[in-house]
Parts: sequence; C-alpha cells; structure tokens
Amino acid sequence: MQKIIITLALIVTMSFSTAAQFNSEYYKDHQYFVSSSFFMLGNFLPSPPRYYQLNFGYRINSKNTIIAEAITWQYHAPLGIPYSSNSFESDDAKFPGIVRDYGIGLAYQHFIWKRLYATVHVTPFLQQYLTKDEKKIQNGFQLFTVGRLGYHFTILKNKMLIEPSVACTAWPINTNMPADFQVEEDKWNNFFLFEPGLHFGFNF
Repeated sequence: MQKIIITLALIVTMSFSTAAQFNSEYYKDHQYFVSSSFFMLGNFLPSPPRYYQLNFGYRINSKNTIIAEAITWQYHAPLGIPYSSNSFESDDAKFPGIVRDYGIGLAYQHFIWKRLYATVHVTPFLQQYLTKDEKKIQNGFQLFTVGRLGYHFTILKNKMLIEPSVACTAWPINTNMPADFQVEEDKWNNFFLFEPGLHFGFNF
C-alpha cells in the first residue's frame, strides 16, 4: 500500500508541473489517444479475471471527448455484491460456474473544471455462461452502464495520461441467465456504487 501511495504522489507532483500546458493547445496537439485499465494487472493473480480492455479516444474540443471501448473479462459471482457485505469475495456467494463477457461500447467524457471530468459509458456485452470446468452452457446479453468521476493527469510532456476515478455501475438488462446462476444474481442489486478505477494511455 505504501508503494501505491508513493507512486500516486509522484504522479500528482509531475502532473502539477505540467499544469500550465493543460489548455486548449493540449487538445490541438493530442487529439487522439489509446488507453486501457490498470485492472488488467489482476490477470497476474492466482485466479485471474482475464480482463482486457482497449480504448480509442477522439477529443472533439477542449471539453468533450468520445471513446470507443473493447472489453472482455470473466467473473464468478454477482457484480452487485457491495464491498460492505460479508459475501463480497466469499465462496458461498459465487455462481455455480463462470460468466465470460465480450463487448464493444461507447463513452462520452466531459471536462467539468480544469482536469476534473465526468464520463458516461454504455457497453452491450455478449455473455457466455460456462460450467466451472469452462464448458459452455448458453449465451446471454447484458447492457452495462457506467457513470464515472475522475481526474486527468499527464506525464512525459503530455505523452502519457493517467486517470484515477470513482464509478457507479449498473446493468439494467441482463438476459438468458441459467436458473442456478439467476438464484445468486437475484440476491443482489443490479448496480454497484463507488468502484475505483485507474486508466492509463498514450496521446498522439
């Protein structure tokens, strides 16, 4: 944890050193970017989420950005289990199998004040429901939405971006889930509050 705090402190310090450059000229010189999520580091864990994400962004002007996102990952328990619950990451709350998602979505990012931004993401996912030994049961569909509030840092002379954020997620549509999966899903809300995020990317 200490290393993470020190790293974030260094990022903040470097970001303030380039604050004067963060203006309309920044967008003229860096109209496009590619990015991803540090959540991919979870793929090195003993039980990896197999999470992969690739974003392509276009800055319309100094305030507005549109982003195309390709995402795939898998999970073993309902997404609505809150951090405060004893069931969070508990084996008792897991599905009797695996959910694997493949999606391509769009996001709109608006800078509210200086580097503070809000983003809305909408991603339709094709879902595959699998047994624990990864044999396919059936397909489903999920519409996954995210509201995000974050801060935009740049380092390496504005070539690299880093965006810590907090998000609220919701999935109002979630279809064709196997009955034994649905039993666990129905125990929880179809939203999750205050999910931390950390994106990184490169401007060009």
